[in-house]
Amino acid sequence: MRTFDLSPLYRSTVGFDRLFNLLDGVSNGESQPYPPYNIERTGENAYRVTVAVAGFSDKDLDIQAKDNLLTIKGEKHEEKQENGEVLYRGIAARAFERRFQLAEHVEVTGASLENGLLHIDLVREIPEAMKPRKIAIGSTKGRQIDAKAA
Repeated sequence: MRTFDLSPLYRSTVGFDRLFNLLDGVSNGESQPYPPYNIERTGENAYRVTVAVAGFSDKDLDIQAKDNLLTIKGEKHEEKQENGEVLYRGIAARAFERRFQLAEHVEVTGASLENGLLHIDLVREIPEAMKPRKIAIGSTKGRQIDAKAA
């Protein structure tokens, strides 16, 4: 696999640190395969992140959204089993931390846990000041521009 040295770009640009950190993360292979997840679009400005967290309860999970970063942490608290011992553990119960970079103006609206799947609903709410607005074309017919100095 190729690696790219982005240090010359750090020296010659200002304000692109976040972008270069994302590129570094991708090239260094920071992504983890556990737990698996889906990202789906549920509407024009609505999204849903679904994370497979089999064996975790809502008390074992922590979801935080801060500075355009959604962080999901899971830590399984050991429970004593009264009847027997586990001979083979095929269901992963290891701790994890999964991060998602959110675009500008994307907010978390809710989360639910059902059937071993954690659903996190997101919505993009663009402020009125940033939305495109229609400008009516008016006629200047009949109006004169006054050339007098004030």
